[in-house]
Amino acid sequence: MKEKIRYGIIGCGSMGREHLLNLHAMGGAEVTAIADPHGPSRDAAATLVDGWRPALFERHEDLLASGRCDAVVIASPNHTHATVLRDALATDLPILAEKPLVTTVADGLDLLRRAQGRKAITWVAQEYRYMPPVAEMIRIAHAGEIGRLHQVGIREHREPFYPKVGDWNRFSANTGGTLVEKCCHYFNLMELILRERAVRVFASGGQRVNHLDERYDGKVPDILDSAYVIVEYASGARAMLDLCMFAENSTDNEHIVIVGAEGKLESLLPSLTLRHGRRADWGRREVWGQPSGTGRGVSVRRVWDTNIRYAGQHFGASYIEHQKFAQAVREGLPAEIPLDEGLRAVAVGLAAHRSIETGAPVALRDVLPAELC
Repeated sequence: MKEKIRYGIIGCGSMGREHLLNLHAMGGAEVTAIADPHGPSRDAAATLVDGWRPALFERHEDLLASGRCDAVVIASPNHTHATVLRDALATDLPILAEKPLVTTVADGLDLLRRAQGRKAITWVAQEYRYMPPVAEMIRIAHAGEIGRLHQVGIREHREPFYPKVGDWNRFSANTGGTLVEKCCHYFNLMELILRERAVRVFASGGQRVNHLDERYDGKVPDILDSAYVIVEYASGARAMLDLCMFAENSTDNEHIVIVGAEGKLESLLPSLTLRHGRRADWGRREVWGQPSGTGRGVSVRRVWDTNIRYAGQHFGASYIEHQKFAQAVREGLPAEIPLDEGLRAVAVGLAAHRSIETGAPVALRDVLPAELC
């Protein structure tokens, strides 16, 4: 691989441009081609970085055939991922594909089949695991410092979905549903933390507040804006997601908790706070030189990675992920988040939506083939 990796970006909306800015900050990379059927998005991406003059394509097929790229980033709307990936997998280009991988299990299984025997990597972007306090809490948990892991809790209380070109994200047919579009990150994080695959999902949720007064060709948006999702694992461990998308006035809108037999870890964003407490220290007046206050033996610190040159929209996580992807491309390493893992995250979201519709728990074996469960 050349010293500088030439990237093509397919899909130049807000996330595509975020990838472009991360690549510019990282160095050792250049975006040499972009593709998007929406002219204003292409134009906005083309002029984002001084000195870069990427070739502009309306069709992703033309970018893939151009010979101008050493790797490709796919950041087009969710419902286009399967089509774009089928064409990209037919090349020998390394691929970084934005989440969610797909919006249906059938498409995901088709992509897995097409990727068999392919030498170049396909990496599914799941940047939440790379956010500095989250990465540090996972490191501590996997080092055994809070004992055997039993529970993971994730709360996201945030603003509604952002506007997109044509407001495509207002309908579940395009997104896969909120618990796929937004929350596949979290289901992947649960699997990573517990080092297990989900076996059963139970969920309750609905569309309570957001977008109910909007109309598109006479249709009302159908994306849910709030839910509770419980995910069970074979060992007996459990995880829960608490999502509310009409809670703009939250101080830390993302709160991740890991509880083990011997202690507890908490990560809060955007404050970049990490809390770590051990049950054996409960009640001590001072732990690691810090007053316990009301925390009763809890260490509290801010976590940041000073190697991050661009924080962007995800607290530097996309920057770290791009560094790891580039290293994998240069050194021939496997993808840290392969296609099957990306598909399982989607499948948990789809199972949660099915549970909401039916009012019953949904087994992952009823959503995915046994070999992927």
